[in-house]
Amino acid sequence: MDQNNVIIQIEHLSKIYENYLVLNDINLSIKKGEFVTLLGPSGCGKTTLLRLLAGFIAPDAGNIMMEGNNLANIPPYKRQLNTVFQRYALFPHLDVYDNIAFGLKLNKMPEHEIEKRVSKVLKMVSMTDYEDRDVNSLSGGQQQRVAIARAIVNQPKVLLLDEPLAALDLKMRKDMQIELKEMHRKLGITFIYVTHDQEEALTLSDTIVVMNKGVIQQIGTPTDIYNEPCNSFVADFIGESNILNGRMIADCKVECMGHEFNCVDEGFGENVPVDVVIRPEDIYIMNKIEGAQFTGIVKSCTFKGVHYEMFVDTDSHNELMVQDYNAFEVGSTVGLFIKPFDIQVMKKERTCNTFEGVMTSEKTVEFCHGEFYCADTDWAAGTRVKVEINFDKVDLRDDRDEGTLVGEVSFILYKGNHYHITITTDDNDNFYVDTNDIWDKWDMVGIRIQPEDIHLTKLTADNE
Repeated sequence: MDQNNVIIQIEHLSKIYENYLVLNDINLSIKKGEFVTLLGPSGCGKTTLLRLLAGFIAPDAGNIMMEGNNLANIPPYKRQLNTVFQRYALFPHLDVYDNIAFGLKLNKMPEHEIEKRVSKVLKMVSMTDYEDRDVNSLSGGQQQRVAIARAIVNQPKVLLLDEPLAALDLKMRKDMQIELKEMHRKLGITFIYVTHDQEEALTLSDTIVVMNKGVIQQIGTPTDIYNEPCNSFVADFIGESNILNGRMIADCKVECMGHEFNCVDEGFGENVPVDVVIRPEDIYIMNKIEGAQFTGIVKSCTFKGVHYEMFVDTDSHNELMVQDYNAFEVGSTVGLFIKPFDIQVMKKERTCNTFEGVMTSEKTVEFCHGEFYCADTDWAAGTRVKVEINFDKVDLRDDRDEGTLVGEVSFILYKGNHYHITITTDDNDNFYVDTNDIWDKWDMVGIRIQPEDIHLTKLTADNE
């Protein structure tokens, strides 16, 4: 990236709240005039990052540079950034004009210049002739326009928007998306926008920054993020996806759902486990079986306004979501076809649970702050080991007292014929579990592992 075109440079930024790492080594460059969206689920760190940019809180590590200047010791009111909040934060005792003019009056700007600027931004947000209105008499959308006008009247170089449309109803939110995009075009300044709404991010952004658990997962254009997700979290979070276990046979050939498919991906090697992503709209469904790559039985068909959404049980007992403009009768056998460029192959992030541990006796090992029985070894207490456990060998219990460790379900990914679940312990360790049992996010569970399912390798200087 041309550094002359960069307005904000974030370097190794971290933030800790109550011993919890909210942001973990964030690095990000933002260009002048760009519309950047920070996207992710609740608790991913996106609002914390925005607050750090605004100067409302201080980082525990790292730097924020704006046009080459470190913002570390610059208070919020001296930064050339303004923030639009989710709840607008308008002054209820002031009318529209005085709300917008408040910052200008605070800076003792001449009245004629204030009138000129307020008039200009009112026109820009389509609120001309509302100057004398009580802000409490305005609709949610109108209040949001006033909040934006107040933020841009100071002519900031960067506008920070913290889920500004979340309080609006669906129709008004979609209308405001169009207006925001047009405002960005007219102003020509940098917008940094926080949302958990994937559709909103895809609609508004030049660049999307997908975050999870305080870490940036992927940075790219809306098209890149949707069509080329870098991992299963991004594929699952952005739009609807069928995410399946697969095996890369060779370049441009992948095995999935018991069938071999031509694809366009290369460089994975041969006979390598992979994840396969197929968008529901990219699966061709037809009544005839001839010419189909595989078959299935329609289990449900729901009209979604523009298309029908169907769940199909394939001949390999995988469930696929399929979207099509035509409805197919429940119970009917259908043919299915997927083109090579509609199959997205991703490297697996992991193939088993892996931890570092230490032997506490010849048949007990401690890892993740818990002590587990394992197969007998001849290793003395204190021996450091690598611990490996297959995903399907982690036993989850409803009664947390039945587990050696306790954790909560923090992420659920459906893989077509089973669930791949992330369990996060109180000490922030993650266990990954393949299961056919149905769990809900935030369920508390006990974690139990049989001794014979714990595979140990002695750590030495050569294999650490």
